[in-house]
Amino acid sequence: MTQCQQPTPGPTDGAENPRETRKVGLSDRPIWRWLQPVVTTALVATVIGIPLWLVVVTAGKSQGEALNPDLSLPSHWQLLANFREIWAQADVPAAFFGSLLIVVPTVAGVLVFGSMAAWVLARRATRLTAVLYALGISGIILPPAVVTVVLLLRQLGLAGTAIGMIATYCGIYLSTVIFFVTGFVRTIPTALEEAAQIDGASPFTVFRRVVLPLLRPVLATATILICLYVWNDVFYAFFVIGGRLDTLPLNLFRVASAGLYLNNWHLIFAYVILMSLPLVVVFAVAQRKVISGITGGAVK
Repeated sequence: MTQCQQPTPGPTDGAENPRETRKVGLSDRPIWRWLQPVVTTALVATVIGIPLWLVVVTAGKSQGEALNPDLSLPSHWQLLANFREIWAQADVPAAFFGSLLIVVPTVAGVLVFGSMAAWVLARRATRLTAVLYALGISGIILPPAVVTVVLLLRQLGLAGTAIGMIATYCGIYLSTVIFFVTGFVRTIPTALEEAAQIDGASPFTVFRRVVLPLLRPVLATATILICLYVWNDVFYAFFVIGGRLDTLPLNLFRVASAGLYLNNWHLIFAYVILMSLPLVVVFAVAQRKVISGITGGAVK
């Protein structure tokens, strides 16, 4: 008597094939792929666009329209007239050159000394350099003591001077440069430096001719960050050079406190725009290098 053979279960019988089963996540849904850039754009426009729009429209209004700042358009744009008024009344040219006198030497000194220190810390893997690196970047999270800084500058005879302000900024923001540049230097092959040393180059020549040209992206990032910090700073400048050297933030604080801009919100917002224009231009020119420097120095 012939026995009936049971059919063997196929790949579709019983449990489902694990290769064919896959959980569909939120990111795999077509509607989310379409909504994600829309939601991101809306958030950015809300967080950044609304305050920026408030500043621009208020700066273009007259004094009567700007008494209560809102998002409405001015009945008649007078942004250029407001620029001319603050340029003449608030002594903006002197404050602008005072800011340049502080920012340019500060950025140059921080980049030079910070990149040299970062190169040494990145190439010498010892316990001492590890401790020095930790101390070098500790300034990022440890705020400086303002009272101690002011007292030290008074003892050195540098209080109220541009040199004292530059030295203060260099000490504060040197940690930022060391942090970015050290991570970037570690991605540079050491064979390039060894080849230069075989050709008889001194350590300073190796750094200047080999390492420094490769640091342009991360140095561009550090330049933008330091310029942003120093250009807009009013806290440390008020305690160190307040009343003896005028910068743009100090000048705005002085004229606003003196009542010159009392209830003149159109002039205050016009001053803010005028003060921010140099940084906007610099960032627009170097934005690609800024992004590549951040990813290369901080991530790698």
